[in-house]
Amino acid sequence: MAINYPLSVFHFQVEWGGTRVGFTEVSGLDFDVQAIDYREGSYLDYQVTKMPGIPKFSNITLKRGIMKGDNEFYQWLTTIKLNDVERRDITISLLNEDHDPVVTWNVKDAWPCKVQGPSLKSTGNEVAVESIELCHEGLTVDNS
Repeated sequence: MAINYPLSVFHFQVEWGGTRVGFTEVSGLDFDVQAIDYREGSYLDYQVTKMPGIPKFSNITLKRGIMKGDNEFYQWLTTIKLNDVERRDITISLLNEDHDPVVTWNVKDAWPCKVQGPSLKSTGNEVAVESIELCHEGLTVDNS
């Protein structure tokens, strides 16, 4: 009899259309649906009906260690011109022990809305990490 354990969060991969796919952290994989309150004036019950409204997607943040000569985050950010930007479909996969995707988040039409460099400290002893925040048009989850 096989025992099912929950998946761990440390084994994942990101396909983002860049040359490097090594990220140390991914956050913001959530969305919510705004509730609309509605009550018709002639309705006999004195209650409000809740209806689903417009879905709202959080921005996704990707973090990785800075490598010399790797400016892909900033180069992608500079593609933004007034109403024209390079959009990418992003795939984030949670992997099992055989390195196979188990849960996959598919992000539609992502584009960089913020790039952040590391916090520099003269007494620090950690890796320099940069992050990119992505706006996007939708998120689907495939948990097969």
